[in-house]
Amino acid sequence: MASKRGKQTVRDMFLSMLVITAVAGVVYIFIPHDDKADPIKAVDYRVELATARRAAPYPVAAPAGLPEGWKPTSVSYEGHNGAGWHLGYLDPEDRYVAVEQSTTPAKKYVPAVSQDAKNTGRTRDVSGQAWEVWKGPKYDALVLHAEGVTTVVTGSAPTERLVEMAAALETAPEASPDPSTASS
Repeated sequence: MASKRGKQTVRDMFLSMLVITAVAGVVYIFIPHDDKADPIKAVDYRVELATARRAAPYPVAAPAGLPEGWKPTSVSYEGHNGAGWHLGYLDPEDRYVAVEQSTTPAKKYVPAVSQDAKNTGRTRDVSGQAWEVWKGPKYDALVLHAEGVTTVVTGSAPTERLVEMAAALETAPEASPDPSTASS
């Protein structure tokens, strides 16, 4: 009797697995899915940018006027422990570029956000400002020191893309016309 019961248990297990597989197959076929969809979603960082610009002890930088194809993917602002601003992008070739700002001392901050890049001793003129050029095993970086804040444009994208991002950075929102002062 015991051996017959063991065979029924194994048979029942296989039948159960067959039913589960059939149900999973039907669900997969009839539930819409897009295999070609981009798994990385763009983020809208306007609220975080406005909040950071009000709270940060320095002028917060964000790009304006980047060409089509750039996609913002991450944003954060940490108001204490160095008041750090982060804005991550993918360039048109899906390579990573980030804008990082902090009041943390540059000697400690830049290697942390640039994945251990080192200062080459060279500078690069971007929109009339001398940015330090840093090279690293994973990320390269452009670094700008201002009073009380360090701005870093870093990532896996080539230097020309980092320069493109650095050139697009603005520290104040674009002025929009005030509808109450418009003339009729």
